[in-house]
Amino acid sequence: MRLDIRFPIGLMFVTLGLLLAGFGAFSDPALYGRSLGINVNLWWGVALIAFGGICLWLARGKASKNAAAVALALLALAGRAEAGTAWSVEKANDWYRAQPWIVGADYLPSTAVNQLEMWQADTFDPKTIDRELGWANGIGFNTVRVFLHSLAWKQDPEGFKSRADRFLSIAKAHGIRTIFVFFDDCWNKVPQAGKQPKPKVGTHNSGWVQDPGDPMYKDPSLYRFKQDPRVLMWDLYNEPGNSGKKEASLPLLTKAIEWARTVGADQPITVGIWSWDFEALNSFQALNSDVITYHDYEDAPWHARVINLLKTHGRPVICTEYMARAMNSRFANTLPLLKRRNVGAINWGLVAGKSNTIYAWDTPIADGSEPDEWFHDIFRRDGTPYRRDEVDLIRKLTGRGAKP
Repeated sequence: MRLDIRFPIGLMFVTLGLLLAGFGAFSDPALYGRSLGINVNLWWGVALIAFGGICLWLARGKASKNAAAVALALLALAGRAEAGTAWSVEKANDWYRAQPWIVGADYLPSTAVNQLEMWQADTFDPKTIDRELGWANGIGFNTVRVFLHSLAWKQDPEGFKSRADRFLSIAKAHGIRTIFVFFDDCWNKVPQAGKQPKPKVGTHNSGWVQDPGDPMYKDPSLYRFKQDPRVLMWDLYNEPGNSGKKEASLPLLTKAIEWARTVGADQPITVGIWSWDFEALNSFQALNSDVITYHDYEDAPWHARVINLLKTHGRPVICTEYMARAMNSRFANTLPLLKRRNVGAINWGLVAGKSNTIYAWDTPIADGSEPDEWFHDIFRRDGTPYRRDEVDLIRKLTGRGAKP
């Protein structure tokens, strides 16, 4: 019986395709930063498998037909190698259209110096949380972005879940939904469970701690609340690459995204873009986010250009950090812009407290006196606004109306 040349050619292409697709499926995503995050090895492998499968299908004889069936089955498996990818653009936009304008603040209770002091059993403060989220509701905020911490979970898994649930219930009672944040590369590098240090006088965020976590750490909050309407969104990693880490954060970020996709939450996942010179990270973050989020502390003209750029993805856009008065990122010039462009608006800071974020990043005040102008935050600890004109503007844009 004569050999149909399409049979060995088909086998050759299927074999090469499997090798290339396998390499693509298990290689480091950082390799594809220069190809706009597209896994060219995987997709060229799939193409080779498809071509080889067609050759085998066309080849004569029983053996060739059996080989073709095997090739097509392998093609189906290879096609699933990218399962669990980001939501479609259509799904993301349908989700966003179903939301009110998303507006709120990054929130840490005024009685906590950092995430651990917020979540640990001895210092969890629902009374303060309830009072302060009431002030947020009073100006029309409907969202808070809140940082979790892996050490708080490892120290007390069941208690941690219970406290997260209680926080969500308090927020819901005030008409507020929560964006939970997992990992974080900002500020102090070595977190320790237990009693937290006192804030350094006049120093911005002196007690905030990174959460480098553990690649095997899988926060139970995502499993427990993956279908909970009190959770608006999951922000998997705050400012990956900060503190000089750069692309060294990419492996943990990759594992976090893979894990989150396997959970299959109803809510979107995101990782906010924050530094324009991190090419590989930015590409990976944008292509793996259901909704595009970002941080911008610059003035309105620059911020408008950033919005124009990010909207080219065709996905909803939410600013999850802005408002640093000394840098001319203000409610007066930024919040109207965000509303006009239908961009979600989450400013850093709600109530002045132990985090000391009324002080600028690099301008400590040794005697702890109040700065001439607050850097972040809206309310004093007694609930009075730092600036009445800002609160009136927020109320106007959120539909609450200015107080008489």
